[in-house]
Amino acid sequence: MANITLGGSPIETIGQLPSTGNKAPDFKLTATDLSTKSLSDYEGHRLVLNIFPSVDTGTCAQSVRTFNEKASALDNTKVLCISKDLPFALARFCGAEGLDNVESLSDFKTGNFGEDYGVTFKTGPLESLLSRCIVVVDTDGTVLYTEQVSETKDEPNYESALASLS
Repeated sequence: MANITLGGSPIETIGQLPSTGNKAPDFKLTATDLSTKSLSDYEGHRLVLNIFPSVDTGTCAQSVRTFNEKASALDNTKVLCISKDLPFALARFCGAEGLDNVESLSDFKTGNFGEDYGVTFKTGPLESLLSRCIVVVDTDGTVLYTEQVSETKDEPNYESALASLS
């Protein structure tokens, strides 16, 4: 379990992020067109999993915007923005913002992604949503980098995440 904060108040997740060097857990998430996406759909691509509580908060929205901007310069890399937001809300946000270099996916159906990646909030006012994390995965499914953001209101370390792809 990760011990993090929200506005300085302690909260916990249900587990720990996958360890670097290990295979990323498979997942089934819902895309904005309501199709189901799994890790194997991205085989052969490097992945940046931008995981967050809700695109309807300022910090989460900014992380999607920032990765959208930086993703256009990355070779053979897809940025997956993952939350429990409904696919409709994710599509509305990205459409309104003109964000087309990221792919939005939702864990709203089962919550299994949050459990398998250890990122579901266990306590606090955001209980059952996903914590702010980054997981970078290589083309063979190996975890290259992880970051559990210690203060939920803070942005992730974009530069370190992207540097892990070098």
